[in-house]
Amino acid sequence: MVQLRNVSTPAIVWSFVLLTSVSALWLMGRTPICTCGTVKFWHGVVQSSENSQHVADWYTFSHIIHGFLFYFATWFVLRDWSFGWRLVAATLIEAAWEILENTNFVIKRYREGTISLDYYGDSIINSVSDIGAMMLGFWMASKLPIWITITLAIVMEVIVAGLIHDNLTLNVLMLLYPIEAIKDWQAGR
Repeated sequence: MVQLRNVSTPAIVWSFVLLTSVSALWLMGRTPICTCGTVKFWHGVVQSSENSQHVADWYTFSHIIHGFLFYFATWFVLRDWSFGWRLVAATLIEAAWEILENTNFVIKRYREGTISLDYYGDSIINSVSDIGAMMLGFWMASKLPIWITITLAIVMEVIVAGLIHDNLTLNVLMLLYPIEAIKDWQAGR
């Protein structure tokens, strides 16, 4: 029998959350890896059927920023909780978003309201990597001074917006309240 002497309860719960999200994505029909048959560490072409299909892409930076935001939100709201339990809460939120993001409703919304015309949902490896990127951001925010974390978030948002005409801020805005002028700018019109 396997004994879990040195494994903390938050780590067990975190593992369960991750396994549950992978199972949900699988049952939703998400592909484990890109249907192209390869797994790349980085895929930087946004207007491509391979976007959100590999380990990392331009949207990975958004998930790191999710980690920053979740760290500060859990620090503020769940201050009495340990780091491990706050990370579990953040992982639960991020995993729920990955599942919601891959529903037909949200995929359709992305395709109608954003530049993501070829978006058909994430592969499971990409969703798991997005959760991992959030965890990295959460950990970074716990170690770095707040001013560095904020500066990093701003720099990531500005660079990604400049390079691909999208970022976390624009993604949320265009998902919730599409603005034609922004959509035209994103499409290069």
